[in-house]
Amino acid sequence: MTTAGQLSEHIGFESRGTATGPDDGNTEGGFVERFCLHARRQNLRGTEMVMASRLEGRQPVIFTVRASSLSCQITTDWQARDKRSGVVFAIRGVTRTEDRAWYEILAESGVAS
Repeated sequence: MTTAGQLSEHIGFESRGTATGPDDGNTEGGFVERFCLHARRQNLRGTEMVMASRLEGRQPVIFTVRASSLSCQITTDWQARDKRSGVVFAIRGVTRTEDRAWYEILAESGVAS
C-alpha cells in the first residue's frame, strides 16, 4: 500500500504535440510536457526478464501516482521524465489499483519512445 510520504519523486508526463513546420504529411511532433506529478518509484528486480532487460541497458520501473483527473489521461503513447535527473521512461502499461486510489505505471528507461 502506498502512502503520501512515499511520493518522493517528481515526474513530468509528456505526450506528443502536433507538428509545426513544412507540410510534409507528418502530424506528430516531439514530446511536450503536459503536467508533473509526485510519484513513488519502484525499480523492478529479480525476474529473468528484468535481468535480461538490465543486460540490454534498460531499466523497468513502476511509478505509483494518485488517481486524479490528470493521471487518468496517461496512456502508453506517453513518456515520463524524472525532473531531477532528466532520465526519460517509455510508458509500457497503466493500471488502476483495486482500491481505485492509485495508478501504477509500468515504464522503462533506455529504450526509444
